[in-house]
Amino acid sequence: MSALKRFVDKIKPPFEKGGKLHMFLSGFEAVETFLFVPNRVTRGFVHIRDANDMKRTLIIVLLAMVPALFFGIWNTGFHHFQALGIQAGFWQMVWFGFLKILPMIIVSYVVGLGIEIAFAQMRNEEVAEGYFVTGMLIPMVMPADVPLWMVAVATVFAVVIGKEVFGGTGMNILNPALTARAFLFFAYPSHMSGDKVWIAGLADGTGIVDGYSGSTILGQAAQHTSTFVNGLGQAYKPWDMFVGTIPGSIGETSTLAILIGAVILILAGVGSWKIILSVFAGGAVMGLLLNAFAVNAFMELPFWQHLLLGGFAFGAVFMATDPVSATQTERGKWIYGFLIGFLAILIRVLNPAYPEGVMLAILLMNVFAPLIDHYVVEANIRKRLKRAKVTAN
Repeated sequence: MSALKRFVDKIKPPFEKGGKLHMFLSGFEAVETFLFVPNRVTRGFVHIRDANDMKRTLIIVLLAMVPALFFGIWNTGFHHFQALGIQAGFWQMVWFGFLKILPMIIVSYVVGLGIEIAFAQMRNEEVAEGYFVTGMLIPMVMPADVPLWMVAVATVFAVVIGKEVFGGTGMNILNPALTARAFLFFAYPSHMSGDKVWIAGLADGTGIVDGYSGSTILGQAAQHTSTFVNGLGQAYKPWDMFVGTIPGSIGETSTLAILIGAVILILAGVGSWKIILSVFAGGAVMGLLLNAFAVNAFMELPFWQHLLLGGFAFGAVFMATDPVSATQTERGKWIYGFLIGFLAILIRVLNPAYPEGVMLAILLMNVFAPLIDHYVVEANIRKRLKRAKVTAN
């Protein structure tokens, strides 16, 4: 590493102020700070310092996503070969999924970081590290067979409209990854829902087992059926839903892998356990209410199954806990998370056009997060003023 550091220091002068390549300074610093800790410190004001800098925090989030990503890679290959009626080995499934998902990740990072560097250069700022997490989240909330050009277009929309127009990292009011998914959902709905979009490599239907359907469980539930089956007509078991051997977006199917990530985030102090727990609580309460007043099969779906399906768990752990777009007050976190879970199940069941209600619920509550914090702070101020008056008397 010392040799690499000397090489970076050697080629740095042309990129500094006054150098021929100064226009590319932001991009150079992005690469340099990714490889090494910056050799400068902040000056002039009082700062609170601890071991959890931005880079370390983002690395922990990426590590927490690894179980869900690895399972999504395997699951992509699993459903592909199942649809073709081919008995494939574990590593054959993993290799297929890897080759399918890796280009999506590359496109997300190349396009997103390119835009981030361009905006940083125009503003004469450093490139913020926040996109290193967003760049991984965007592919993980997409179907495995979404065209790469759509990933690129959605990334452009998410970074420019969902983030940079508000001032960049730390200023956005919407979660960028969910903004990308929402854009594709409304702009190209046929590529984000249906029977075949969840099965990679089957666009032309060649070789698919007769009668095979890749419809998700939520897609089947929206048709008010009480029996959920896989593409071969075999009934899904609760264990299948929990482990994640069901069709869905790349990173969202395995509740088990997602919960492993949640434990990592909570133990590291990165993710808010209050938001995660309250999202699940809100979803459970709404599910119980629907069960109590059920008039169709979807409303009769056991409340706990709602928590295992679609992007509910993924949204609760990795999207709702976004420190920029979520609430900041401690009481506000409980309110914010509960409303996300409550609204997600409400939208999912009562509006069949949007069976994946988690996306809309989180984006809606992103908008209301500042308002929730405002009222929580105001309530605390009134409480303390009242306490002060009583003490004075």
